[in-house]
Amino acid sequence: MTTIYNFNAGPAIMPAAVLQQIRHELLDYNGIGMSILEISHRSQEFETINRAAEARLLRLLGLEGDYQVLFLQGGASMQFAMLPLNFLFPDSCADYILTGVWAEKAYEEAARIGTANIAASTRDEQYRRIPTAAEIKLSDTAAYVHLTTNNTIYGTQWHTLPDVGKRPLVADMSSDILSRPIDARRFAMIYAGAQKNMGPSGVTVVIIRRDWLAQAGDSAPTMLRYSTHAKNNSLYNTPPVFGVYALNLVLQWIEDQGGLPAMQQHNEQKAALIYQAIDAGGGFYRGHAASGSRSLMNITFRLPDETLEHEFVRLSAANGFVGLAGHRSIGGIRASTYNAMTYEGCAALADFMQEFLRTHG
Repeated sequence: MTTIYNFNAGPAIMPAAVLQQIRHELLDYNGIGMSILEISHRSQEFETINRAAEARLLRLLGLEGDYQVLFLQGGASMQFAMLPLNFLFPDSCADYILTGVWAEKAYEEAARIGTANIAASTRDEQYRRIPTAAEIKLSDTAAYVHLTTNNTIYGTQWHTLPDVGKRPLVADMSSDILSRPIDARRFAMIYAGAQKNMGPSGVTVVIIRRDWLAQAGDSAPTMLRYSTHAKNNSLYNTPPVFGVYALNLVLQWIEDQGGLPAMQQHNEQKAALIYQAIDAGGGFYRGHAASGSRSLMNITFRLPDETLEHEFVRLSAANGFVGLAGHRSIGGIRASTYNAMTYEGCAALADFMQEFLRTHG
């Protein structure tokens, strides 16, 4: 096979070892004579997978005991509405820190349901940086504070979490979950689409503190209540069986690599290769994110003009680099370097960038 480097933002690259295991088990899972695509979600085989995935996720994040894992559908976009439907009551408000398009969408959805305040925003600066602590103005009695830990479109990432006091902190971690160690116990709830760092599309992970879950309202439709899924161990309706199975394999792969400390070291080393190519370009490559807010997961940059950007994408694709075009809303170039992207892939991209600069600069 021709070497392909998958820099897509999501659905994204998965570990080669996981794909090989899926291929090996696809026709006959665990000797039962049926594919994982065929088995019942009520079967013992799937319930074992479901429990294993829950346990691995909590173990990786250091959240055993006080938190519950839910495997849902609808993506992070469903959570934009599900969160306020469960926790934003008529006499309360919620604070949102805006750092990009997905944070905006979460805020807009909450504002349709109840009172949502913008606690901080860097929109006027084209979301080039994460707000400073001094810029964040929180409501005294916020039902929760919401942030997006990594911003795929603009290439920024929270490197220091804000102090929100005793207010429940909620995060959309779709694009950097499990990429580094974090103090996960600071969060009342974490949610993330699986299709970037945890598996294929179709699974949404919700990790919620049990005592906060107990405070959720019951006025939302049945399928949009966290309590519905919590009481049924994510099996109230037919779950994305294959997606949970693949997610469990990715979690096992992360454990085998050395857990989140190993992921952080790996991600820092490979992202540094591309950032070095940007910074050494003499202004030919212009990073979008401010240096202190640079993401380890999504590296965004521009070239001197759009013609060169189109040529960069064309030539990169011809050389086996997939998914480097920036988001349609802002253009430019974006390299998504999730956990499964290899050091070799980032080194190859950095070499390509240097050669493109030599021939087009």
